[in-house]
Amino acid sequence: MKFQLKGRIIFFATDNIHKFDEARKVLAEYKIAVGMLRGKALEIQSDSLEEIAKTSVIDSFKRCNLPLIVEDAGLFMDALNGFPGPYAAYAYKTIGNRGLLKLLENIENRKAKFHSAIAYYSAKLKSPICFKGEAAGEITKEERRGKRESIFGFDPIFKPIKSNKTFAEMTTVEKNKYSHRAQALRKFAEWYSKPA
Repeated sequence: MKFQLKGRIIFFATDNIHKFDEARKVLAEYKIAVGMLRGKALEIQSDSLEEIAKTSVIDSFKRCNLPLIVEDAGLFMDALNGFPGPYAAYAYKTIGNRGLLKLLENIENRKAKFHSAIAYYSAKLKSPICFKGEAAGEITKEERRGKRESIFGFDPIFKPIKSNKTFAEMTTVEKNKYSHRAQALRKFAEWYSKPA
């Protein structure tokens, strides 16, 4: 009996199980199976999410030689001139949600955007292809958490436009309706699903 895979498969190079879970659910909508490739990829310091993602996906590809995607995301806050932007992971590790809320104390403008860049690379390509997503919203005045296990990063303080909930208060399925990552993944999935 021969095993036949319906749909397509892709590998996602990430050490973040929460990102992987979100991606798995989005890509399943397109009948794309996804495997998680762990291992720290090279991450350059850059003001461009796209450049960071492209460098990381090439580095990851060199180690496994499999068609794969890498995602990089940033949180850009209007009142802080786009800070922390592509340095969001570092800002989260150093000052966390409470530190970010402290920076916005007594500031009325709480508008913010999450941006995502998904870079795809395979042996068939000369250079990586990038897909982008954006979620506009605002920073709440306090952390608001739900019961979902896959809460991470700035999710407890980011509330997207047209929602009363923070990302952390949403289920993964709800979050994927608004998420920057889900938008970028859907653009990738539509492209990847097209016949070769």
